[in-house]
Amino acid sequence: MKWALLIAALLIGTVRDRRPPFEPHMRDGYMLLPVDFHVHSFPFSWSSLAPWDLVLEAPRQGLEAIAIAGHNHTWVGEAGRWFSRQIGGILVLRSEEVHPPSGHVIAVGIDGTVEWDRSSEAIIDDIHRQGGVAIAAHPTKKSWARWPDAAVRKLDGSEVDQPVTILNPSARREMLDFHARTGKAAIGSSDYHGLGPLGICRTCVLVREYSEASILEAVRAGRTIVGDQCPGPPSPAPLARVSSGLGLAALLLIVLRPGSRTR
Repeated sequence: MKWALLIAALLIGTVRDRRPPFEPHMRDGYMLLPVDFHVHSFPFSWSSLAPWDLVLEAPRQGLEAIAIAGHNHTWVGEAGRWFSRQIGGILVLRSEEVHPPSGHVIAVGIDGTVEWDRSSEAIIDDIHRQGGVAIAAHPTKKSWARWPDAAVRKLDGSEVDQPVTILNPSARREMLDFHARTGKAAIGSSDYHGLGPLGICRTCVLVREYSEASILEAVRAGRTIVGDQCPGPPSPAPLARVSSGLGLAALLLIVLRPGSRTR
């Protein structure tokens, strides 16, 4: 019985696992593009999904672009970018989470690794030299010592909507206070590490076209929307619920009733 349930769950899940068509919303003459700017994969970035898994999962969660950010490296993002191009998938933005002990920066649209062991201002300068945008990652109060005014003025955006802001109201206030200092683009990101839905927090970017260059231009211009006005993950389809239910029932039976042992 348990194996029949598991096979049925796999078959139903496979049949209904199709990338939903992208139907862009328009606002003020721009395309409203859902993006997650802060996503991690394994190995070496503390996550449970590989780069190719993230590319496949993102459109299921209503995302049309993601930035796969390795901690102080770019190669997992490059792997995801290559895979997505081979299958005609979503946009994978070239990125890195520049990860000193505090004052982390998401570098999006870069050509190579940005060294972490420098001042925040020098890190941002390097990102800009490479044509990228610099986003302050989860800038709670404990990181503010890394953010003098000279560095803050050079940022292109800062995270204001992130899982830590859902779990910790104080962190939300601190990140909003930091964003008020920047006056730049508001960013929502999931900081995905394998727990919770990919894109649970996201940014809707108002773009002229579906391209990395247009996304970067929109961030620099501050054309971003976070929160309730940015469409979230789609509701699971009925077949997806059936597949998940059957799979869970099968796994419970396998764990609770593993079968009799033979002598």
